[in-house]
Amino acid sequence: MEDRIEYFERMLADNPDNPTGLLALANEYNKAGRQEDEAVALQRYVSTHEDEGNAYLRLGEALHAIGRDDEARAAYEKGVEQAEKFGHSGMAEDLRVALIGLSES
Repeated sequence: MEDRIEYFERMLADNPDNPTGLLALANEYNKAGRQEDEAVALQRYVSTHEDEGNAYLRLGEALHAIGRDDEARAAYEKGVEQAEKFGHSGMAEDLRVALIGLSES
């Protein structure tokens, strides 16, 4: 797993805003249980690329896992907005469910 993380980190060293590299690196960080690093990669992604909702869901989950619930809430809310903008009602609903779960935790 560390080899894959190193691979994507090297890829991003050459092209820091590569959307595929950022999402892949976030995935690998998640698999390794490195949610703080995952959140950083996803924040970089959403700050430079218009996402349709999924990255915001993943970002919210990572932020919640490390106890940053206010930021997780903001990520979920932005994700709802983006999902609705692109007509992804199912994703918007997933994000709303995540918001409810966050409120209940």
